[in-house]
Amino acid sequence: MYTQFAELYDELMSDVDYNAWAEYYASLMRLYGIRDGNVCECACGTGSLTIPLRRMGYHMTGVDLSQDMLWIAAQKARNEGIAIPFVRQDMRKLKLHRPMDAVLSTCDGVNYLLTPADLQAFFSAARAALKPGGALFFDVSTPYKLQNTLGNRLICEDMENITYFWQNQYHERKKLLDMHLCFFVRDDDGRYRRIDEEQTQAAHSMEMLTEMLGMCGFEQICFYGNHFSKPAEHEERWHIAARRTLDREDLQ
Repeated sequence: MYTQFAELYDELMSDVDYNAWAEYYASLMRLYGIRDGNVCECACGTGSLTIPLRRMGYHMTGVDLSQDMLWIAAQKARNEGIAIPFVRQDMRKLKLHRPMDAVLSTCDGVNYLLTPADLQAFFSAARAALKPGGALFFDVSTPYKLQNTLGNRLICEDMENITYFWQNQYHERKKLLDMHLCFFVRDDDGRYRRIDEEQTQAAHSMEMLTEMLGMCGFEQICFYGNHFSKPAEHEERWHIAARRTLDREDLQ
């Protein structure tokens, strides 16, 4: 996943206001008392959120499974004169060289964890990476969005240099959305290349996420819509925050 697609990602996401998104997560971290310190962003992609958070004063580490995404992220940071370590890791097996004040996973990273075992592995690894009092922050596309907004639809767009067809199929019993993407990319010589991408996202319920977070050693679990509001009935994205519970040795 995200091999040839990595080169297209930033152009496809050009309408996303990452500075505003970074400010949202900085505000969310401040609610949990994290105003600076060490922060790891899992599934960081091309670093579009990692870099503005670094500019805000957080000491960022970017983690992603795609080497192609990380290469682009490193180039972007270097071009801005910003030093950020970008590390290729599976977020389910997260291991860092120093404890973190916060762990993040944004832009649907947790939706790509398809089973309860995957969720448990990531939440447990994130907890192990956190300092006492640290917190985990992430977002998910909601079950409503995957089933009703994206599910069983063909989405097409003709951009200046990219034309794509995005065919989705939602599986109600499995709570999974299969996404089949076909891109036609215009090269400098005017010819088009075809790039095919297959992705799957899981529709995680609020109950499942809450249960798994508690099981993995988190408390003060809160779900937010946009602007820190209580999630609406048909909310398309949840932002979740959870505090690492203290162990007995933390209190000594």
